[in-house]
Amino acid sequence: MKEIIATRCGEIRGTECQWTGVTSYKGIRYATADRWKYPALVEQWDGVYEADHYGDCCYQPRSFYNEEKVVEKQFYYNEFRKGVAYNYSDDCLFLNIWVPEHATPQSKLPVIMYIHGGGFTGGCGHEKHFDGPIWPTKDVIAVTINYRLGPIGFLCLPELEKEAGRTGNYGLYDQIAALTWVYRNISDFGGDPKNITIMGQSAGAMSVQLLVMSPLTDGMIAKAVMNSGGGVSKLLNSKQTYADRYGFWQKVTEELGCKTLDELRSVEVSRLFDIWKNLAKSDRKYSMIASPCIDHNALTDSNFNLAMAGKQKAIPYMMGSTSEDIMPPIIHGMAKKWCILQDIQNKCKSFCWFFDRKLPGDDNGAWHSSELWYFFGTLNNGWRPFTEKDFALSDEIVTALCNFANNGNPNRSGEEKWIPTTRNQKKVYHFGEGISKMANCSRLKMIYTMLTKKAVGE
Repeated sequence: MKEIIATRCGEIRGTECQWTGVTSYKGIRYATADRWKYPALVEQWDGVYEADHYGDCCYQPRSFYNEEKVVEKQFYYNEFRKGVAYNYSDDCLFLNIWVPEHATPQSKLPVIMYIHGGGFTGGCGHEKHFDGPIWPTKDVIAVTINYRLGPIGFLCLPELEKEAGRTGNYGLYDQIAALTWVYRNISDFGGDPKNITIMGQSAGAMSVQLLVMSPLTDGMIAKAVMNSGGGVSKLLNSKQTYADRYGFWQKVTEELGCKTLDELRSVEVSRLFDIWKNLAKSDRKYSMIASPCIDHNALTDSNFNLAMAGKQKAIPYMMGSTSEDIMPPIIHGMAKKWCILQDIQNKCKSFCWFFDRKLPGDDNGAWHSSELWYFFGTLNNGWRPFTEKDFALSDEIVTALCNFANNGNPNRSGEEKWIPTTRNQKKVYHFGEGISKMANCSRLKMIYTMLTKKAVGE
């Protein structure tokens, strides 16, 4: 039984972690929100908060079927979720914290808050690959979060705008609420609120990019890490406002037969997800209909326009992609262009990486999300026959990440192996099959991979 610590929200008790000398605090409620209401921060609780189990995940498509029996879902299910039971509900605004046992309010340790991927429609903050990050063994506090997804997180309707003055982006406001809660409370766990790194992968990386350009997060983000998502791309530059999405979501409510918000809020959630999915599949233009949009509050313009105008925070960035990623040349190019843009705009140093370690156990290579086992140091949670080489590579990556979280530089003290990517220095740092080093990436090879090898995962 772990000792109770006092926080400004109240007393809380954590549990032992798989890492010696690390305490976990699971399932901390950071905010409350009714369906399609904006989150209200938790500021106080009664009694001792027993943070010994994970909170519910948001409803998502996999809530309503057996993933093991759906062919296109089996790869990620077997990789990250097999053997673990997940609970799903609207009541899902929870976060998890892992801290070194020796941490005190005076420690002021760096913090990494991780935002999971899943296309803004799936995922949670406690899948196998980030269940127990190793970072606290290197004196970096780890935080993972849940947020609202799919139609629960991103539905837009004029009736909701009339009710609250805006609509949509509920999941994005959840992320901002989680960051705000961490900023206000992490010092009680030994963290430094002035040294918070936000990190995300895929849709989580896209979220990180939006958060570093949002005026609502000013003063709360010290550094940012983006894996396989985010960056500079005209092709992926959505200019949609919430009003532009009214037509689609009104079709959803019509199909549901709901005439009032009360009826919509009480509708059977499985019907909501079924109708949303079927309508979204009817036209490619709806493929990202359940995702962040311009709302003139959290997001004031498109991500591309904001980046080109230099609205992103002047903080260090670390970002990259994998060799068998989704559209490898595009994802890699977006990351590299972001780093170069920071140099052109005289922002802070940005460090770009490329991961090409072919994971043992199959022939899928370095697929989308594969690097997360290594970034979190959780290889022992997986089924793959990882070797000493994999554990050594993971330690190298974790060390670089924790160095970056600490002082904005992934290099060890006294080393300069990893050089920032700039307009005049376009090499990136390679992690993987050979010795880690600065090198160019072959665009032709990435194009060939994209054309000849089917991407796995979701």
